[in-house]
Amino acid sequence: MKAALWLLAASILAPAYGAGEGKREAANYSSASIVNAATNLIGAYAPNTIITVYGEGLAYDTKGISSADIQSGRLPTVIKGVRILVNNIAAGLYYVSPTQINCLAPGNLLPGRVELQLVHDGRAGPAVRITLRAAAPGLFQLDAKTAIATRPDGTLLTREARAEGGDIVVLYATGLGRTVPDFWYGELPNGAAWLRAFSDFNVFLNGAAVDRRNILYAGAAPGYAGLYQVNLRLPEEVEADPEIRLALGEEISPAGIAIPVRGR
Repeated sequence: MKAALWLLAASILAPAYGAGEGKREAANYSSASIVNAATNLIGAYAPNTIITVYGEGLAYDTKGISSADIQSGRLPTVIKGVRILVNNIAAGLYYVSPTQINCLAPGNLLPGRVELQLVHDGRAGPAVRITLRAAAPGLFQLDAKTAIATRPDGTLLTREARAEGGDIVVLYATGLGRTVPDFWYGELPNGAAWLRAFSDFNVFLNGAAVDRRNILYAGAAPGYAGLYQVNLRLPEEVEADPEIRLALGEEISPAGIAIPVRGR
């Protein structure tokens, strides 16, 4: 697996902080402890968005999924006796631990208020309300200020290995909504699938919209449920380490995230 995909796997399948074996206590979480897995922001969710639930007593054990857990090309909905229900629909799971669960908001839901509830070995935690947007763009990050970006061959861009104007870079995100073709929720895409709302999709570098002809692809990342990729040709004249933001309609990813680029 390429370095960037290892980093993405770490973002989705591993904890944000240490998590060992848990005590057998009631699950404790709230709407204020649920975030977008890419941005770590509260309230930034949409159907088919990878989300993180933080709390206490969420599971007794720690486990991230492996290829053995993928059955019929879909994410598991139960790990170590833990389920997450969103409007009574079982969410696909990536990772469970006593303090953190990473899951996929079902893609067949509509924007609006929904209830999220954890069930562990038949014991239900509190039903909490969150609001799904039509889209909630979020770039996965190498660190607090840098997006995970690669060359087409999967080589990771870093401050020591920057892209240049005219290069093609690949970005990874969640929260970009439905695709064509559509996928059953939790299903791992087996090929390219463009954003259904591609006509409303834009990429901004330092606040300026990139020529749409330079957006070579924006859609599902093959083999990864809930993960999107954007293949972007950088402008020939590009500033060093530009801020990058993804927008779908009025929804836009957070400011302050850059990609490593050698300016001209």
